[in-house]
Amino acid sequence: MEILFNQIPLDKVSTSMTINAPASVLLALYIAVGEKQGFTRDKLSGTIQNDILKEYIARGTYIYPTKPSMRLITNIFEFCTKEVPKWNTISISGYHIREAGSTAAQEVGFTLADGIAYVDAAIKAGLDVDKFAGRLSFFFNAHNDLLEEVAKYRAARRLWAKIMRERFGAKDPKSWMLRFHTQTAGSTLTAQQVDNNISRVTIQTLAAVLGGTQSLHTNSKDEALALPTQQAVQIALRTQQVVAHESGVTNTIDPLGGSYYVEAMTDQIEAEAAEYISKIDAFGGAPEAIEAGFQQSEIQKAAYRYEKEIEAGERVIVGLNKFQVKEPPVTGLLKIDIKVQEEQIKFLNQIKNQRNAEEVKNKLALLKQAAEGDANLMPFIIDAVKVYASVGEISNTMREVFGEYKETVFI
Repeated sequence: MEILFNQIPLDKVSTSMTINAPASVLLALYIAVGEKQGFTRDKLSGTIQNDILKEYIARGTYIYPTKPSMRLITNIFEFCTKEVPKWNTISISGYHIREAGSTAAQEVGFTLADGIAYVDAAIKAGLDVDKFAGRLSFFFNAHNDLLEEVAKYRAARRLWAKIMRERFGAKDPKSWMLRFHTQTAGSTLTAQQVDNNISRVTIQTLAAVLGGTQSLHTNSKDEALALPTQQAVQIALRTQQVVAHESGVTNTIDPLGGSYYVEAMTDQIEAEAAEYISKIDAFGGAPEAIEAGFQQSEIQKAAYRYEKEIEAGERVIVGLNKFQVKEPPVTGLLKIDIKVQEEQIKFLNQIKNQRNAEEVKNKLALLKQAAEGDANLMPFIIDAVKVYASVGEISNTMREVFGEYKETVFI
């Protein structure tokens, strides 16, 4: 972290980190670097994804069972409310749910159900909803059905505002806002005729902007084949810039508001998403439904239906199941040299040899003791990273106390 932010003043930048199970450790590292640069915690701003529930649902990079994972998240909420007030403590993510094969309504329903679980947990930890809800943010996908995607974002905003007002009694209008980032859909991009992906990303970009996104990530055309080349990254960036500066769609807040089709589809997606939330409520909430395997099963069924439609030709994917051409093998893809891994291992060993091993042992022991009780773990994690305990060592210390999550198969 010190190398990443060398000569970058952390009081002047906002940093977003897509990190989940070890989010507390990455935030601790960032705080430690900021303090080493001479900045107090209240000067630091940024976002950690920190959305562990969607990891159980769709992505799989979890470590601990749901209860200790939720404890870590509420520890972060509580700590940052007091110590790092400019930090966005969670980005509640539907992106990975959609990448796993969900429908648009499932993406909204499952994501907002996760959001409900986080707000519930924070309130139970003693936090005032209007003190932390304004720092919540969301992260959604953008698929190819442009009007359905626009309706999806509109439905999500409307539903979240109702949830915050009616379920949680939030009074501050900022607490009702669904602030969201969008990324175009990697799962929709094909290895066949890769230049077609530029058109797909353009449609998805338009959908996100027309739907009211606050920020946007455009994928590169070679997403289905490798990490992007510099040229592919530039095309993706220029796509976003052309939409922003030349299309005119940013000149009004809700360009498709009043469209009969979009309004009707917004109502439909909102109703379907609300029904999913009710089903999850019946389990006792998102963590309990995850432990029963409900969301995972629903996504698997939707993904299976989607693939069957492609195989049967009922859903046309240009270049994949229709309009195919014979293509030579793709060349010029980015390849990562294995030396990068070797150098990183060597560097890590060097750090471990230089640090005070006794200090590391003591700080990890204090963290373990705190994990066995009910203390907020963030101060103990910060103390551990300051003596150069590694992400793996800190995670393993908590693993000794919390154990590991084992997925349930829902039939």
